[in-house]
Amino acid sequence: MDVVLLFPGQGSQKPGMGKDLNDAFGAAREVFAAVDAALGESLSEVCFNGPTETLTQTHYAQPALLAHGAVVWALTREKLRPHVRAAAGHSLGEFTAHYAAGTFALADAARIVRRRGDLMHQAGVERPGAMAAILGDTSESIDVICARASADPEGGVVVPANYNSPGQIVISGEVSGVERAMELCKAAGAKRAMRLNVSGAFHSPLMDPARDGLREALASATMHRAGVPVYANVSTEPVCDPGTVRALLVEQLTAPVRWIESVQRLASDFPSATYVEMGPGSVLSGLVRKIAPNVTTMTCGTVAEVERVLAAVG
Repeated sequence: MDVVLLFPGQGSQKPGMGKDLNDAFGAAREVFAAVDAALGESLSEVCFNGPTETLTQTHYAQPALLAHGAVVWALTREKLRPHVRAAAGHSLGEFTAHYAAGTFALADAARIVRRRGDLMHQAGVERPGAMAAILGDTSESIDVICARASADPEGGVVVPANYNSPGQIVISGEVSGVERAMELCKAAGAKRAMRLNVSGAFHSPLMDPARDGLREALASATMHRAGVPVYANVSTEPVCDPGTVRALLVEQLTAPVRWIESVQRLASDFPSATYVEMGPGSVLSGLVRKIAPNVTTMTCGTVAEVERVLAAVG
């Protein structure tokens, strides 16, 4: 049984995440305690009890998702590791994928993603922006529509941010640009164009102020060659080299998440693998089924799901 590990990004967090795992397994308690110690506060308390308004903040959501991914990896690693052929993560999830691949130690990974969340929030304060999900096909490509909105006197800078699945693309940029692009998308036949509840224009040029700080955080961390290739959001290429990883994770702040191409590449390289989503919910599993409907997916975020994955491996 070949396995590809998938780690979700911001938006998958929810109060109660990981609590059943923490209650059931000593290894889960150890991981949550280690992340709490690395951050100097009880992140686990926010994961387990919220409130939603706190957990949704970038400052908390990013390390919370890393911690949950690290917990389920700790609980399945012994049986899964011999079968893992590759890993990938959506935006923030790429950092968790690198933790699972051995690129980062847990404490370093937790501190880096906490710093990333802080930097992204601050960039959003300095250059306020917006994001919107465009659902359904359009008569013009989203790339072309964003270029038109950016050039429009009533618009502003806006770019494709997440190529999530066929018929689901997220755009990001200045508020005026996003609103103009939403209008153009609707006129081009989109089923829906809806603003997202986020604190900044992620994966757009407006995140440029965060680049230097993240580069410094990555440079200060000890990084190892990944034990399995991690398919990068920016390039869709499998990456193991620490220097390349650093460069791509910085570039990812302002570059789009090319999830459709990444999954297509993985499905081509590992067509018979089981794609296991390591974290709360099933967002990535749903996207994978739309992109590569012939591959097998599983979720691994609760006690029952951990047991199911371990049973599948045998």
